[in-house]
Amino acid sequence: MTDATKSTAPNICPPDKDAALILSDGSVFWGKGAGAKTTATGEVCFNTSLTGYQEILTDPSYAGQIITFTFPHIGNVGTNPEDIETVTPAVRGCVMGADITAPSNWRAAKHLDEWLISYNLAAVTGIDTRRLTRRIRDVGFANATIVYADGEIDVDAAIAQAKDFAGLEGMDLAKDVTCAQTYSWDESIWSIQDGYGQQTSPKRHVVAMDFGAKRNILRCLAAAGCKVTVVPASTSADDILALNPDGVFLSNGPGDPAATGEYAVPTIKALIEKNLPIFGICLGHQMLSLALGAKTKKMHHGHRGANHPVKDLETSKVEITSQNHGFVVESDSLPNGVVETHRSLFDGTLEGIRLNGKPIFSVQHHPEASPGPQDSHYLFDRFVKMMEG
Repeated sequence: MTDATKSTAPNICPPDKDAALILSDGSVFWGKGAGAKTTATGEVCFNTSLTGYQEILTDPSYAGQIITFTFPHIGNVGTNPEDIETVTPAVRGCVMGADITAPSNWRAAKHLDEWLISYNLAAVTGIDTRRLTRRIRDVGFANATIVYADGEIDVDAAIAQAKDFAGLEGMDLAKDVTCAQTYSWDESIWSIQDGYGQQTSPKRHVVAMDFGAKRNILRCLAAAGCKVTVVPASTSADDILALNPDGVFLSNGPGDPAATGEYAVPTIKALIEKNLPIFGICLGHQMLSLALGAKTKKMHHGHRGANHPVKDLETSKVEITSQNHGFVVESDSLPNGVVETHRSLFDGTLEGIRLNGKPIFSVQHHPEASPGPQDSHYLFDRFVKMMEG
């Protein structure tokens, strides 16, 4: 093996290391353990965001994945009980290029290492994340096992675990992260003066189908003037319509849209026929596209970060967006009447659609800006105007 990050004696942990990220192809990245002493297997991806590591780690869309942070300073603002996107993280673990930074922020309530332990999440620090990221970018996604435990690390067993991982293609993970029952949401966006606000005078009622919804998306809907009712992913169209919504929101979430779509797409098709305003984000965008007759596919390595340029094809404006997806809608599969509205300037993939003649649209990126930027916040106002129209 010529890769400097691969052990020349793969079954022997170097004396200054106590953890490893071990890929299904046999690559071994030795490092130091952080968080919980445990073993976890999933699909390795990389995120290029400079901020928001706690929001990233609690995004339900990362179910079944191990996150590689390309930014070196992870932990520098600590953690707190406010900057979370779900109560129980679904991520498998994370990888960092340097030791966790000691917190230095007035909002820090807990060290990141302590926070990881509280959720039984393992991390490997001190590996060459640039080399790992290049491997994912050039070769494609990889399954891997994080091992952080007392005693000897069994590399062969970890490789076998990684090979046995089924992968995200064909996997319905929305059922694992959706809410158990219907609930109301009225918390709005955070401000430095007052913390999170509350929507007390909503003008419109939105039913949000929860495929793994981030809290900040719900906050943005509330801040835009909406009463939000969140329903489980498998809720039927009849039950949604019985709530008398002014519009329906299709949330983000993890896994293969085609797998989740087996039960969600028929519901979305029925809602489309009712001419209700519909707005989808990420997985919701993909399943809306499936309901309209388009196709989705697994990407080579996906889009994850807060610095992705997207062009609005109808205004020619370029927005810098936050993204987290490993599947994409095939632009050449869009049927007549479905218009491509946004396109990635990184690789030309489809980033948004609308349906001619109906108040229905969706985007692949994350306009809620959690973490930022906020270039696409206007899409929530567009949704509200459709409901008012």
